[in-house]
Amino acid sequence: NGTTQASPITATHAYSALGLDSVRVTVTNSVGVSGSDSLAVIVDTSTAVVWVGAGDIADCTTNGDEQTANLLDNIAGTVFAVGDNAYPNGSTADFTNCYNPTWGRHKDRTRPVPGNHEYATANAAGYFGYFGTAAGDPAQGYYSYDLGDWHILAVNGELDVSTTSPQVQWLRADLAANTKRCTLAYWHGPRFVTGSVITSNSKYQTLWDTLYKYGAEVVVNGHKHSYERLAPQNPSAVLDQTYGMREFVVGTGGTGLDGNTTATPIANSEVRNGVTWGVLKLTLHADSYSWQFVPVAATGPPGPVSGPRTRTRTTARTP
Repeated sequence: NGTTQASPITATHAYSALGLDSVRVTVTNSVGVSGSDSLAVIVDTSTAVVWVGAGDIADCTTNGDEQTANLLDNIAGTVFAVGDNAYPNGSTADFTNCYNPTWGRHKDRTRPVPGNHEYATANAAGYFGYFGTAAGDPAQGYYSYDLGDWHILAVNGELDVSTTSPQVQWLRADLAANTKRCTLAYWHGPRFVTGSVITSNSKYQTLWDTLYKYGAEVVVNGHKHSYERLAPQNPSAVLDQTYGMREFVVGTGGTGLDGNTTATPIANSEVRNGVTWGVLKLTLHADSYSWQFVPVAATGPPGPVSGPRTRTRTTARTP
């Protein structure tokens, strides 16, 4: 990119690049002799972080959450819980008796958001009481944090998310102040999902509009008790491989599964699985991400694939 860098004499050197394309490196020694070569840019895996989890989790009538918690035992990183975390009502008893014996052993590394079942208990008191400060202000339930080179937005989709709502105003301000190159957001109910009972919900349109405008890469939801992966798309569900956001629905944390739907797949749906409990493992690099649905059994959707993000995010764009 035209920059220069002085460094001591060693067998190898590491340089940063603006993207994953090849670059030409010119080296000049102490007496002015130069040499150059074209090199392929690779991702430095040492800077990667793991973000892993699911939604629709602990249910004392199944053993699914026990099995998915066992998966987490062998996966390092930050755990997310994307709502409906303790059935049936997200009460203190539900979290104590159902969630805590399984996913509870990962509580110290969990960043949760609530779902509709949490609000079956007034003000989601059981949820906020269990997770404490990790769940954010109980009057809001939304917050953000940085993870490696990514900015993560934990959104409370059970509250008002209309254009003028306090949460969307917070979202805009948070995104405008963000200095990280890549962005991920998660909340419980999906904007887009294949199904016949639980279907795409336009309530979350403003969230998609806002996130797309500010260049977010990934959206993760639950609510539908199945796994689905969508291709990158814009807020109008039009395929957009350049700027689109990829959505994952991962309501496979342990409660009863929906089974494979006979509904017509929605636009840009790539993979669907309604018969396998499992967790979504995202590996977040400085300028890319890869994903893997990790099933509790030896069957399930395709494993690791990457979603490179090489564009800069210096300005917002209009959807």
